[in-house]
Amino acid sequence: MTISATSAVAAATARTPTLRAPAERVRDRARRADAAAAECWAALCAGCDAPGRRALPNRLRELSEATSDYAGTRWWFGRGSQHRERLSSALARIEEAVAERDGADFAEAFVGYDQAVATVLVNSHSRLETPAP
Repeated sequence: MTISATSAVAAATARTPTLRAPAERVRDRARRADAAAAECWAALCAGCDAPGRRALPNRLRELSEATSDYAGTRWWFGRGSQHRERLSSALARIEEAVAERDGADFAEAFVGYDQAVATVLVNSHSRLETPAP
């Protein structure tokens, strides 16, 4: 499993001085979530209960929180509300797939989660989404 879209967008936005710290935090949380997801995926494929399987939901919540911080409260609860809901739904779907030990649904949900996070990162600071001062 890889959180590739999220990492790519976070790396790109880290070049903007005002976004550097929050983007680096997103990238760090994405790496941690990715490591837990790989362990979870291996556990699901092997039918065992590895620690990564239990750690993944917390790692994804940390990534979601870092994404929220990056986006900013005003955007997150305003124009970004549909993205926030999409991210929350994807996270719930991953948690359900892990609980049910459903590898196929897990893989699909994981891709949806990565896309949701990357979409937030791209849209939260774009000129099209940000209202004029």
